[in-house]
Amino acid sequence: MAHGHRHGVDADAWAARFALLGDATRLRLLIAMHDRPGLGVGELAERAGVGQNAASQALRILRDAEWVSTSRDGRTVRYTLRSDAIVHRILHDILGVTHHNA
Repeated sequence: MAHGHRHGVDADAWAARFALLGDATRLRLLIAMHDRPGLGVGELAERAGVGQNAASQALRILRDAEWVSTSRDGRTVRYTLRSDAIVHRILHDILGVTHHNA
């Protein structure tokens, strides 16, 4: 049986998205990046309430999945949520995340 695109839905892509969202640490980090783009690992870990090692591992997974982009600021690696409309929509519409200006 073929899998994937029944009724125009890419089931594999959706399953991968939900698997990434299924981890509380990754979800907290996504919300933190949504609230404050461009933070370093330490700041993100603090906002997410996790240790830096856990944050680093979760951020690597999100970066490998192309949900997060990085930039260097001296010795600090800054993390930003990529402009994936589906991820953004999940954060807003399903989880009720809002934009904060601070």
